[in-house]
Amino acid sequence: MAAVLARQRAAFLGDGPPDVALRRNRIDRLLALVLDNADAFADAMAEDFGTRPRAATLFTEIMGMISVIEHTRSHVRQWMKPTRLMRPAGRLGLRAEVQPCPLGVVGIIGPWNFPLNLVILPAAAAFAAGNRVMIKMSEVTQRTAGLMAELAPTYFDPAELAVITGDAQVGAAFAALPFDHLFFTGSPTVGALVGQAAAANLVPVTLELGGKNPVVVGPDADIGRAATRIAQGRMINGGQVCVCPDYVFVPAKHAELFVATVRDTWRAMFATVIANDDYCSSVNEANFDRVVGLVEDARAKGARVETVSPPGETLPDRATRKIAPTLVRDVDDGMRLADEETFGPVLTIRTYERLAEVVDYVNARPAPLVAYWFGPDSADFRSFVARTRSGGVARNDFAAQMIPSAAPFGGVGRSGIGAYHGKAGFDAFSHYRTVVGSDLPFTITGRAAPPFPPSMRLTTALALRMAHRRTHKRLSRLRRR
Repeated sequence: MAAVLARQRAAFLGDGPPDVALRRNRIDRLLALVLDNADAFADAMAEDFGTRPRAATLFTEIMGMISVIEHTRSHVRQWMKPTRLMRPAGRLGLRAEVQPCPLGVVGIIGPWNFPLNLVILPAAAAFAAGNRVMIKMSEVTQRTAGLMAELAPTYFDPAELAVITGDAQVGAAFAALPFDHLFFTGSPTVGALVGQAAAANLVPVTLELGGKNPVVVGPDADIGRAATRIAQGRMINGGQVCVCPDYVFVPAKHAELFVATVRDTWRAMFATVIANDDYCSSVNEANFDRVVGLVEDARAKGARVETVSPPGETLPDRATRKIAPTLVRDVDDGMRLADEETFGPVLTIRTYERLAEVVDYVNARPAPLVAYWFGPDSADFRSFVARTRSGGVARNDFAAQMIPSAAPFGGVGRSGIGAYHGKAGFDAFSHYRTVVGSDLPFTITGRAAPPFPPSMRLTTALALRMAHRRTHKRLSRLRRR
């Protein structure tokens, strides 16, 4: 891996920043890699998961990335342009601009839940910014990783894009390489380790992490529609999505109707689970056991647990690694389910009387990747947005914050550092370099060098006095308000 990094860095320095045509060509080859082999990738992911619907893979994993990449490709030329500063001073001989410059070699560490999408999207952004890319695929989805490593050399010189496979030890060594930027998608626990490894080399990081995403069913919401959409969203990819709704606050007076609608929705979706090719398995036994353990821990500590299993089926089923859609109520802070990201087909239901209770509960916990609200665009909704913190907010639909191709995507606090998608991705992998040239007949900053004439002392004192007066005048106006 160190040799690959050295080769990429030497090529980057030797060739210089790529022009817009080459950047777009790399993005096009990246898209071709995916689209030419979409069926093969869908097959590989189905094998990795045990059961993963082909339609879901093609829709969420592959089609879901195209609009973002196309948006990036179409705006590269615009984003590459330097920004001129102090334009009037240019006529006097002082020219200043900020140039977006590529960083060099970007390392990308991908997760297992969307093992293709979540390495291709950051790679496209890194290419748009003019960088070379090394990708470490997740070891959990080995067949997908192997296919990506096999196909990449057909589309890219390894000095442009290299794909690394291997276990967690390989991942740790990858994170410790002296990249120019390191991008990681995964859990907060592993993200902290990646950040520590990168810090040893002062490598800047983008960390796309997870968390427990709250959902608020507003007091004026359509309960049936909200419950149906939340139930559907929880089951995407078997609940193994970083933006899945995790726990739901429902007005106490509507709790029974909400639960009944979720239950009916799941029953209508899944007449069978075990033999259902549309029902996604837990990716491996470790995640299967973890999710089952979270539910059993809650049950043992007094939570009400309801599994919506089809008639005649015993779930969870270890052979298929399938867990029934599950509702959990009466969860308290002594249960693991209260704090750990579920990442499975489990939905926690909480009730509230006043929205202030909801805000206090959400704010007392680490900021989530997304907060959901179901109901009209009301004063209550605007207050919730203003008074809570999250990576994004979506109202009335699952993952609506990801629909605009230009919208930044990322977390805050424990749910992530930095963002990408659209220009945010270009910015994440660029250095904004200030370039100033002076053809003035006199020096500006040279006046700070001794000796200091009386005129310089006087003008400095006058300028400071004027700034002092302006500041206190503004403060005085504010106090009078």
